Amino acid sequence: MPLLTATNISHAFGQRLILDRVSITVEPGQRVGVVGRNGCGKSTLLKILAGMMTPDSGEVMLQRGTRAGYLRQDHAFDPSETLRGIAESAFERLHALHRELDAVFQRMAHAGGDELDRLLKQQSRLETEMEQAGGYAVDHRIDEVLHGLGFTDAQFGVTASGLSGGQKGRAALAKLLLEEPDVLLLDEPTNHLDIDGRLWLERFLTEEFKGAVILISHDRYLLDRVVGSIVEVEQCRLIDYPGNYRAFREMREQRRLTMMRAYENQQDQFRKEKAFILRYKAGQRAKQARGRQSKLDRAIERSTLERPVELETFRLELPKAERTGDIVVSARGLTKQYTSEDGTVKTLFRGFDAQVGRGERWGIIGPNGAGKSTLVRCLLGEEDPDEGKASLGSRVVVGHFKQTHEHLDGTLQVYRYLQNIIMKEAPGQAFSEQQARDLAGAFLLSGEDQDREMGSLSGGERARAVLAGLLASAKNLLVLDEPTNHLDIPSAERLEDALTPGEDDRDGYQGTLILISHDRALIDATCDHLIVLDGKGGATIFLGNYSDWHEKQQAVAKDEARAAAAEKERRERDEARRRKDEEDRRAAARRASKSNPEASRLARMTSDQIEKRIAEIEARTRAIDAEMSSGEVWKDPKKMDRLGDERRRLAEELTPLEMEYFSRGA
Repeated sequence: MPLLTATNISHAFGQRLILDRVSITVEPGQRVGVVGRNGCGKSTLLKILAGMMTPDSGEVMLQRGTRAGYLRQDHAFDPSETLRGIAESAFERLHALHRELDAVFQRMAHAGGDELDRLLKQQSRLETEMEQAGGYAVDHRIDEVLHGLGFTDAQFGVTASGLSGGQKGRAALAKLLLEEPDVLLLDEPTNHLDIDGRLWLERFLTEEFKGAVILISHDRYLLDRVVGSIVEVEQCRLIDYPGNYRAFREMREQRRLTMMRAYENQQDQFRKEKAFILRYKAGQRAKQARGRQSKLDRAIERSTLERPVELETFRLELPKAERTGDIVVSARGLTKQYTSEDGTVKTLFRGFDAQVGRGERWGIIGPNGAGKSTLVRCLLGEEDPDEGKASLGSRVVVGHFKQTHEHLDGTLQVYRYLQNIIMKEAPGQAFSEQQARDLAGAFLLSGEDQDREMGSLSGGERARAVLAGLLASAKNLLVLDEPTNHLDIPSAERLEDALTPGEDDRDGYQGTLILISHDRALIDATCDHLIVLDGKGGATIFLGNYSDWHEKQQAVAKDEARAAAAEKERRERDEARRRKDEEDRRAAARRASKSNPEASRLARMTSDQIEKRIAEIEARTRAIDAEMSSGEVWKDPKKMDRLGDERRRLAEELTPLEMEYFSRGA
């Protein structure tokens, strides 16, 4: 039986229709990915499914007793609540059960007869509900989820007022995952996650979470590894595809090719009919022509096929940049630190050396706050390192895409912005309005969007316009800092195509690339070197793309796990042998105790007790020796004899103690 069903959902914002009589069904354990262009209605669909929006028409039904959890994009936390408190609030129901059970125990202390029986049944029911809600072992789960999403123990006590926007987003995700609803509705859960956080979320959703998931994400690898079906939101409709994102791309391409053939065949038929009508409308066959015109009009009105969108392949012909020297960027001994608010010094990178060659593609990865953007600024000379030196090679012209775009003139129309930036940075190049519009269209900015002012664009639209300008302005070094942060999947794939060199030296970007990104698919497609920051001051260079590096890390982790397992097995064997030796020793001691009381006494002593007694005897022996060397003692024969007798007794006691001690291997 479906957990959630939505039937004939329609919704519009003003005159703009977003969803048109769409339906979706979610079964227990099903994992559904929702994809589509920004603004096509994905988030609206999830909000309707979550009950946060009421559709204009249609019905949403949740199975009785089923809980749906939605990841909101706006996070309203109590400013005084700590990060750990936010996460722990996921177990509010469990805490209420604890309080209710405590009250039952208090009443049971004074109850009897039927009342006691009733309270015992209530106790059993509450304990069952508590076990289902997480029982008593919730602290470990809270720590695991917060650590998995990139928080440190030191941040657990930070209040909501001290969290950044990204940290609040991760806190909201932690709370939702800990609540473990039956249906998890996730709208861009990776927005503020670094690569480690995305890997952890993948593992959590595939291995630990047992409920159903509806997931909107621009992370293609996450969709590939988590979902079993894809729903594409296109032209107000939902189109279902079985399989993950990679399978969806292949099936969508085949579907659109089939649609295009059917569309073109229909258009050919329409053209033939129009030609016949035009030819004979005034002749002897005019009556037949009028009849065919009526038939054609009805066909066009009722059965015209839609032209499939985004069918064309994309290759962007870019202007050729000036050739740089062999070395584009050189760094030696770069070190950068900063002092935190609490006075502690954090090292971002230490003693970093690198040489970026012409035409190479370098990706920079690492946890949030590891210093990726700072490293780029040091490499470009925009920020001074604490130690070391960085320099650019000869004839290097840098195009730097930053995460913010405050420098833009918001009053310029998109096509005019592209014209201006090309003419400013490549004054020798003629760049017509039509070329500017073609360039905007290549980055999925439609005709209407091209006439809008830059200041009125969304974050993703503005990012696409800036990227288009950078790629078309003949830069021979592109430095891109999180370029896909606001891009939907089609836009990210367009950027990927544009950055990938083609066989023709004017096809795709041919220059040198430095890319900061958490988008693993983009890194894999465009990079052949990696700089890996570990967030602890370490910076290593890896030859290969992300998948190569991740495969190596997994191999290292497996080797370490095998070594740890072998060491654990060795310790367990040693401990088992020690316990056996101890048992054998005790058995021997029991046998010896019948004939040798002294041996029995030694066998009962622990190694620590024997070691302590040996130290006492040795200390007393040294004291006796020192006393006997005194001239005063030699004048007293009785005292001398007493000390000599004591020393002999100590020596007799010491010998078996030492033998027993060393026989145990101590």
